[in-house]
Amino acid sequence: MRDGIHLNTEIYVPENMQKPLPFLITRTPYGLRHDKNGFHISLSTSYRELVEDGYIFVFQDIRGRFKSEGKFVMLRPPHKKDDPNAIDEGTDTFDTISWLLKNIPGNNGRAGILGISYGGWLTVMAIIEPHPAVRAVSPQASPANMFIGDDFLHNGAFRLSPSFGYVALMETSNIVTPFRFDIYDTFEWYLELGALSNVNKKYFHGKMPTWNNFMSHPTYDEYWKRQQVSQYLKKVSVPTLNVAGWWDAEDFYGPMKIYETLEKYDTDNKNYLVVGPWRHGGWARSSGKKLGKIDFGSNTGVYFRKNVQSRWFAYFLKDKGNLNLPEALAFQTGINEWKSYDKWPPEKNIIEQKLYLHSNRKLSFNPPGENEKYEFDSYISDPACPVPYTKRPIKGFWQGAQALWKVEDQRFVHLRPDVLSWKTDVLKKDITISGRIIAHLFASSSGTDCDWVVKLIDVYSEDYPEKEMRGYQLMIADEVLRAKFRNSFENPEPLTPGKITEFVIDLNSRNHCFRKGHRIMVQIQSSWFPLIDRNPQKFVNIPEAKEKDYQKATQRIFHSKQFPSYLKLPVVKEIE
Repeated sequence: MRDGIHLNTEIYVPENMQKPLPFLITRTPYGLRHDKNGFHISLSTSYRELVEDGYIFVFQDIRGRFKSEGKFVMLRPPHKKDDPNAIDEGTDTFDTISWLLKNIPGNNGRAGILGISYGGWLTVMAIIEPHPAVRAVSPQASPANMFIGDDFLHNGAFRLSPSFGYVALMETSNIVTPFRFDIYDTFEWYLELGALSNVNKKYFHGKMPTWNNFMSHPTYDEYWKRQQVSQYLKKVSVPTLNVAGWWDAEDFYGPMKIYETLEKYDTDNKNYLVVGPWRHGGWARSSGKKLGKIDFGSNTGVYFRKNVQSRWFAYFLKDKGNLNLPEALAFQTGINEWKSYDKWPPEKNIIEQKLYLHSNRKLSFNPPGENEKYEFDSYISDPACPVPYTKRPIKGFWQGAQALWKVEDQRFVHLRPDVLSWKTDVLKKDITISGRIIAHLFASSSGTDCDWVVKLIDVYSEDYPEKEMRGYQLMIADEVLRAKFRNSFENPEPLTPGKITEFVIDLNSRNHCFRKGHRIMVQIQSSWFPLIDRNPQKFVNIPEAKEKDYQKATQRIFHSKQFPSYLKLPVVKEIE
């Protein structure tokens, strides 16, 4: 690299190469894993379709990880332009490509870059000031904003188990080092941990830089803002294929935000999006036919790898074939079909409709009237007995945790006294939504802070052909908001106990058909543990909270004519 640091790199050149080939580069902080023959594992798994097409594959440990020299910095921000000697992940990628072009014979002078999750983020860093040889990239499940919607926080609510597990994994040493829990069910382990301040007292002892940053930056300050990706994306200089999964539990917000940001500058139609029915990275790791118990009727992962990803890189790096891809290709769950769009979210044939909460736990597209039996529903939220985010026992997040929790049957919490549910009558026709879902809650709390968790659920029919799926509650969209950030992520404000307040929660976008005979359900709760840390329900700096600060709170959700809580849905018009 330009500062003299050496990065561990493996290069795979096809035997009996008939003509010059492009480089296909993947950089990672997770090490270069190998099969029993000593080859990088991706060549026989997630990249096998690309191997058949023929590329010079390059795999690299990033700075400070595994066999690479230098110091590792988690999500190292781009360097300041007034320092020509500074380094970042973009400069390391640029220097790597320059070295490859000069030293590896048989290349055609072109390079592509792809990666998933952290590798997706590294791909985005490479296109801020791309090397001239880079002709196509595919950032897949890349984070974009760690405070608002990706791995570490969502709308100011701290993702405890992912963040704790990831910090231990990445900063205990320069190799992947999972934390060793001494209780099998980490729900119980995190509950016994108590306040967040106990993490450093008992386990990290101030030695984990990223955890220390989490604790010292509890609001959306310059630490988080500098990491925010979209501020650096001011042009579409390289054809970019963004990839996301509808049930990605780590980074769904990121790829959608990156696509949305690049769209503002995409005058030459170089910005593309693919969203499928996948978990985090599922398009690369499986056939994509099923996710847990949910069957999508076809091998969606194979389809993506063969008909989208392979075609993408062959077209731009080898002048092979026709691209023939829509700008946005989004799998529509429910009917299980790929749909093409000229942009995402679509605007054609979309009507915004409000789905209202009513008395007697009913949902309807009709607003509440004067004759509502009750003005609100209520529950007690107790930090000492939080709602689990997945079925117990819960494994450690980086020790095989329930990766499929987003498609679990939500009946495991349905009818808990601290989880409220509303549902429609049996649907008399299909209802399809394509686009962004926004929840508007009129609610109050007896505390001065709290969390609101909202889930949009598809309740399967009671005559569904597969008996075990009858009444299944499939979560379609979900999100959390920490109430003190309702007006500003920079300047939190306490709640006024008992005051009815409108909370607006963005559940992101979806493409789903609620089938005739099913029901639509909304669930609301105030804890989601240990995915989200416990809110003391008291306006305090949570990293400094004491055990005595955690208190019960009475939560009320209003659904009256004056205070109508609803979800705004992008409903697709029926074609007459």
